[in-house]
Amino acid sequence: MTRNPDLIQWHPASWQSKPAQQQATYRDPAALERTIASLARMPPLVVSWEIEALREHIAAAQRGERFILQGGDCAETFEDCESDKIAKKLKILLQMSLVLVYGLRKPVVRIGRMAGQYAKPRSADTETRDGQTLPSYRGDIINRPGFTPHERDPDPELLLRGYERAALTLNFVRALIDGGFADLHHPEYWDLDFVRHSPLKDAYEHIVQSISDSLDFFEATSRAPIHEANRVAFYTSHEGLHLPYEQAQTRFIERQQRWYNLSTHMPWIGMRTAALDGAHVEFFRGISNPIGIKVGPSMSAEWVQGLIATLNPRNEPGRVVLIHRMGIKDIEQRLAPLVQAVRATGSPVLWICDPMHGNTETSSSGLKTRRFENIVAEVEAAFRIHRELGSWLGGVHFELTGEDVTECTGGARGLTDADLARAYKSQVDPRLNYEQALELAMRIAGLHEGKNKKKRSPPST
Repeated sequence: MTRNPDLIQWHPASWQSKPAQQQATYRDPAALERTIASLARMPPLVVSWEIEALREHIAAAQRGERFILQGGDCAETFEDCESDKIAKKLKILLQMSLVLVYGLRKPVVRIGRMAGQYAKPRSADTETRDGQTLPSYRGDIINRPGFTPHERDPDPELLLRGYERAALTLNFVRALIDGGFADLHHPEYWDLDFVRHSPLKDAYEHIVQSISDSLDFFEATSRAPIHEANRVAFYTSHEGLHLPYEQAQTRFIERQQRWYNLSTHMPWIGMRTAALDGAHVEFFRGISNPIGIKVGPSMSAEWVQGLIATLNPRNEPGRVVLIHRMGIKDIEQRLAPLVQAVRATGSPVLWICDPMHGNTETSSSGLKTRRFENIVAEVEAAFRIHRELGSWLGGVHFELTGEDVTECTGGARGLTDADLARAYKSQVDPRLNYEQALELAMRIAGLHEGKNKKKRSPPST
């Protein structure tokens, strides 16, 4: 493989010559440099062959042959690095993917917003309470949520703590999957407590039984196991927001002749850091990972076209994932022109719908929330608009948890604003709880199941 001439002048630190948004200001720059050097010597969290495998899956999804489920916490905390919480998050993603496999009749690629989602963008650099102004909380990898000067001071050591917890999370997820936790022959292992009392219980158990029966039938007739049903591939993603951390884990892999960000399989660029002349775009253009780009209603067609030209100049399949987050108020007017503008570039992209971020509002109690009916409506509109344009919506992106939180209203149990205070745990954005997440997967599967009834075949994983 020849060296990409576009990257001859690129280096993991070349972003430092560009204007960088959403970055913390460290009191001791020398301590930050020592921490980055220490991180750069540590083993990578993921490896290049895993990244290349995901790139192939994304290329297949671009062709309509696979579907992407991306989900997890809005912002991970160090305290959440617990076996039970990690297992619950994995369970709900597996449950959702099982439902999507059943309804879409396509292999589902699972990408967790986990093992690195420790930094968050903020609308302001500072926060004022009772006359005291301190730096904003930017996530556990940068500073602490408590409102004291010490807690809000960006601490380079937290980069190391974030790396450690990401490694622990990945290690546990891999151990669960390698140990048969994700075996489609035994989806009952994934059951969360709600299955026993949820209004969705019968529908979910019907899907589980149908897939189990299909596997038994085809393995009996073929006298051979369906090996892909024994283990599923699982990938990680996070917003590549804090550039010193991303830089530290970026390595040149000789056998590939490419640079890779080995802190995650698929990093993404948020809307607040997607300036064409900015540091994040400069960093992302040099790494060979599949990359996500959040696309919102304020982004022009020319802006998105410029991002594609900069980040995928060779039009490589599996490289660019456009995650549109329009909100139910804007999707009808804003999505179609962007789809048409991207098509005009001739570059292959994977479209994913994020129905969460455009639908955030403030509840009557003052808490941030999202209404389940708006989330569902945006997903349904996204599928319809892509279909009408001859495009393919190849994935969905959710903020969710496997816990019984009350952060989004609506869903099968009809949560209201008054219910939010019962179990509102997020320090940043509201998440779907396990029941709402599974209901959403069923709604998506229901959009397609009727089209597939005449061509039932054994599910792929």
